[in-house]
Amino acid sequence: MYAVIATGGKQYKVAVGDVIRVEKLGAEEGAAVSFDKVLLIGGDELTVGKPYVDGASVKATVTKNGKGKKVIVYKYKRKTGYHKKNGHRQLFTEVKIDEISK
Repeated sequence: MYAVIATGGKQYKVAVGDVIRVEKLGAEEGAAVSFDKVLLIGGDELTVGKPYVDGASVKATVTKNGKGKKVIVYKYKRKTGYHKKNGHRQLFTEVKIDEISK
């Protein structure tokens, strides 16, 4: 059984036991979180939501909070001497999927 959930402006295909990195949720490590925006549930039969599946949820446990790899943003305009270098590290929450319920 698998599900497609929406969180942090992105969609993720998850199954029980998967570990995924999502945008920062603001939950402590070891806390239980629930994703209610379930777009699709697959397995023996396919259930598609309009836009979400009614009464469906995906329960997960937070395993880690952290920062991703540094992304370098470099702006440059030729012939003017304009150089701008900036870095960014995106915050993430790593969750382990425990249960998918309809």
